[in-house]
Parts: sequence; structure tokens; C-alpha cells
Amino acid sequence: MDSRKMLPILLLFLLIAATEIGPVMKAEARHCLSQSHQFKGACFSHSNCANVCHNEGFPGGECKTDKVQRKCYCKKVC
Repeated sequence: MDSRKMLPILLLFLLIAATEIGPVMKAEARHCLSQSHQFKGACFSHSNCANVCHNEGFPGGECKTDKVQRKCYCKKVC
């Protein structure tokens, strides 16, 4: 084959290979936190916090340290 005919095929191959090898960027959703109104006491269990937050209408929750206390914060996608 003529080298002029091979050039477009080679460029197409390189373009496909470059898009397959390159890093995949994923957009991650931001999470908003709101302190639970129903959780009582210090928060040491993420699962207990998540259950209370679920009852408050949030999809999840997690324990966070607020100054010196461990509090339950409910989490949702902003």
C-alpha cells in the first residue's frame, strides 16, 4: 500500500488508542450535611446515625467531630 493511504488509517488508530488509554474523569456529586434533629447523645456508630437520618428523610448520615463532641450529621446530594 501507498504510504499516503496508510497515514489516515494510522492516525485513526492512534486517536482510538489514545482515547482508550487516557484517564477517566468521573464527576462526583457534592454532599451537603445537616445536623440531625432526632439523634441523641454522642455519635460513635455511623450505621445508627444513618438509620436516624433515614427516618428524617435523608439517604444517609455520618458521625463527625464538632469541636469536642461527636455529632450525627445527615447527608444528601446537593
